[in-house]
Amino acid sequence: MIEGFADTRERLKKRAQALQTLRAFFYARSVLEVDTPMLSAAATPDVHLHSLSSQVRWPGERAPRRLYWHTSPEYPMKRLLCAGSGDIFYLGKVFRDGDIGQRHQVEFTLLEWYRLGFDLEAIMAETVALVQTLLDDRPVEMISYEEAFAAYAGLEGIHNANAETCQACLNAHKVPKVVGVAADDKPLWEQLVLTEIIEPQLGQGRITCLYHYPARDAALAQIHPQDGRLARRFEVFVEGMELANGYQELQDAAEYQRRFQADLMRRDEAGLPQVPLDEALLQALAQQGLPPCSGVALGVDRLLMARLGASDIRAVLPFAIEQA
Repeated sequence: MIEGFADTRERLKKRAQALQTLRAFFYARSVLEVDTPMLSAAATPDVHLHSLSSQVRWPGERAPRRLYWHTSPEYPMKRLLCAGSGDIFYLGKVFRDGDIGQRHQVEFTLLEWYRLGFDLEAIMAETVALVQTLLDDRPVEMISYEEAFAAYAGLEGIHNANAETCQACLNAHKVPKVVGVAADDKPLWEQLVLTEIIEPQLGQGRITCLYHYPARDAALAQIHPQDGRLARRFEVFVEGMELANGYQELQDAAEYQRRFQADLMRRDEAGLPQVPLDEALLQALAQQGLPPCSGVALGVDRLLMARLGASDIRAVLPFAIEQA
């Protein structure tokens, strides 16, 4: 961002005003702001997230301990929820390795919040209301994952489609040929249809909530009780850019353990380093239990990009990683 100082100061003011607006949204709803540790002995096992780590010297120990910079405040926030915190939000820095570009930085600002008693519909409505505080009253599109494939890619019944159908869809939309993907890897071909064809069309001139992702992509969301193919998960898009990811939260402690172990297996298959699980979270889930709730993580810098009409995340940051 650092160019002429007058321009820099004006953007700093707009950023500060946006952060104030986001905090005011939750304070008005009696949602408690919390701090969580940036460093942890545990890391996320999610195969798509890569944690940075540091060597920390520990009193009385010869060898330093490896601690991980958080990719999200999710795990400690859920420990607070188990302990009876009530509705909470976090607004601050998180760190993710391996991706720097127009929409990504290693260090970025995340807003994450949890609302007790909210189901998927309620948390989607609140997320839209929050986004509208900075993007005004844009029209809202609520569309299921399956409906989006039909509406934006012309692919009906995606949950029953096969890999060949997805490949034909990519060819019909003139997506450049993809190499290195197994011909029968339907989930990956489906993902390519989503990212290459559908997502760029979402949120154009509006706010789009895409919900009911496949159960295989549930992460830590509940599975839909009436349709085991679906997860109670949603994402929010504006101008083809993902802003937020939310769940009606999984509560079952044993299922957390199972999903974490499955993630570790996927990491091993992908040749990624193994990471320590958050045993404190698993213990809190088993002993105290997570209350019924829904949670959302929203990329604040991307929301500012949408507000200011910026095409590059560097335009809304005081310092990008390249300038640090």
